[in-house]
Amino acid sequence: MRLLAAALCWSPGRAWLRGLTPGLSVNAPMEPGSSSTEKFYRIPKGKGPHSVGCTDLMTENAVEGSFLRLYYPSCNATDNEEAPWIPDKEYYQGLSDFLNMYRVVGERLFQYYVGSVTCPAKSNAAFKLGEKYPLLIFSHGLGAFRTIYSAICIEMASQGFVVAAVEHRDESASATYYCKKKSISEPQEESTSGLEKEWIYYRKLKTGEEERCLRHKQVQQRAQECIKALNLILKINSGEEVMNVLNSNFDWNSVKDSVDTSRIAVMGHSFGGATVIESLSKEIRFRCGIALDAWMLPVGDDIYQNSVQQPLLFINSEKFQWADNILKMKKLSSNDTNKKMITIMGSVHQSFPDFTFVSGGLIGRFFKLKGEIDPNEAIDISNHASLAFLQKHLSLKKDFDQWDSLVDGIGPNVIPGTNIDLPPAEPE
Repeated sequence: MRLLAAALCWSPGRAWLRGLTPGLSVNAPMEPGSSSTEKFYRIPKGKGPHSVGCTDLMTENAVEGSFLRLYYPSCNATDNEEAPWIPDKEYYQGLSDFLNMYRVVGERLFQYYVGSVTCPAKSNAAFKLGEKYPLLIFSHGLGAFRTIYSAICIEMASQGFVVAAVEHRDESASATYYCKKKSISEPQEESTSGLEKEWIYYRKLKTGEEERCLRHKQVQQRAQECIKALNLILKINSGEEVMNVLNSNFDWNSVKDSVDTSRIAVMGHSFGGATVIESLSKEIRFRCGIALDAWMLPVGDDIYQNSVQQPLLFINSEKFQWADNILKMKKLSSNDTNKKMITIMGSVHQSFPDFTFVSGGLIGRFFKLKGEIDPNEAIDISNHASLAFLQKHLSLKKDFDQWDSLVDGIGPNVIPGTNIDLPPAEPE
């Protein structure tokens, strides 16, 4: 049970909804000591030179197809609105299930507190032509979905990456869906496409079921979904027409010849960190990977036998990790200078998803959505270390090497390796 609780993408925050937190709101009231100019909390914008757009893509083939949100460098789109952060009420229902809340209660709470939150990327903005951008595939954590790591994905896109945030259909997302044809007897409601959403909700462990077995099976599907997303973006890049079953006015032809097919990486948080490792072992086109506060339980024993040759960066929070988990990371990365581990001091497991930005300081810390470090500083350390690592191992001609010291754990609020006390190494 302890291991399960530690693994959950949202686990430290199980209580924050039960407590009816008044600080979780895009228009949250100011807290004592806050700046008079700070009127509300929101997800931070990208700090790079590019404006950022985003669009959703779902292929056919029902549940076996791909579903992702693409973040990309965009033209300045003053007429485009920011994308909704949580786009469907069914995601609120899925989060409620995941958090063991009544759906009717959870849906109302989420709608009230975060229903108006947007992510700072312009929906369906025109793709910015003229460059070849490296590609980053992103994998979400347990109980999460494609939209709630937008602070990370938007920053990467603003720095010149195309980012495909996969929504996994292995029943590890709190909710996801695919589109199927409506039966003739069903009314044609808002859409005239003849399609309806078939929702897939998070599957809880059954009584007596071994978690490791389920998670290992899921992580293999997740890795295949990351590889499918990679293949899909490369098809679009080559000029092949891909059918998007979602209503969108985004011009997918504009992406043609804009992806640097020699510079591809994979990144993920928690269960997504395990997915990074599994993906690297299965797909050599991923030249490197970044695992944010990785949960190692799903990783198969075979992976430790030299299955991951590519460079790998572990970025851990101070409060989430434990000795057995760290020892598995070290087993994977021992005697390889291209595999690094750093820890962001003052951070928690929730310092990586977006919920840390839409909760007030006092409330966020009480319910472990925030650590002792400012959330913006924590995400900057993570993003800057990631960019420096990607520059080195994707051979990018950027200025991200200004943050090389972070990859070695040198700088404010970061240490090399781990803060966890480990047992002494046994003599060989």
